[in-house]
Amino acid sequence: MTYIDLTGANAFPGSSTNLRGYLATPAGPGPFPGVVMIHEAFGLDANSVRHAERLAAAGYLTLAVDLYSDGGSRRCLVATMQNLLSGTGRAFADIATARKWLKDSDLSTGATGVIGFCMGGGFALLVANDGYDAAAVNYGKLPAHPEEALRGACPIVANYGAKDKSLKGAPAKLATALEGLGVEHDVKEFPHAGHAFLNQEEAGPVMLRPLMRVMGIGPDPESAPEAWQRIENHFGRYLKTPPAAPI
Repeated sequence: MTYIDLTGANAFPGSSTNLRGYLATPAGPGPFPGVVMIHEAFGLDANSVRHAERLAAAGYLTLAVDLYSDGGSRRCLVATMQNLLSGTGRAFADIATARKWLKDSDLSTGATGVIGFCMGGGFALLVANDGYDAAAVNYGKLPAHPEEALRGACPIVANYGAKDKSLKGAPAKLATALEGLGVEHDVKEFPHAGHAFLNQEEAGPVMLRPLMRVMGIGPDPESAPEAWQRIENHFGRYLKTPPAAPI
């Protein structure tokens, strides 16, 4: 896996000392709309690279930021999850740094979306009101108070699995909150899918995978194509379509 260095003068205060990310670049001369990608709890892995490359193939300059840059998942997982629950901390500075790197890139049009998976989906929800043009949330944990946290959010597309035992009721709660806030959204729960259903291969420690299957965690090749199409349609509408000229 090839990483790029995201540290330097443009890094946000409080970001990781050795912040890095995986950059997937579309074919052609550009410029391209950008997408910040936030990985799942097990870190930036082979599934993450596939997700990033898929988005690049669809025409998006995709930067998968590594929230575990300063020590790997063993050292950073707990702190990163605490950031997710508190809504503040180093992880948010890392995500903001990745967004700025994309916006400043000569390959970027300036239009920027955010996409997250699992833990990353939770982060994508929390930063959806932080200057992004569109967000894609995949089986992301809802904020404790979604009506407050999602106020002013950009348009959101969200994909959940009905067999995901860790997020029962989350899709309906998210849709209700976004409806009440007047945020453009498209939330779908796939009846035969579970958590992490967009992955092409199982993730995490091998010894835990049998338990994860029981919990409804793992790939679902039947549901994934429609979910990906929903993501690409959403980003195409808000990131590739030029804004209407003022009257």
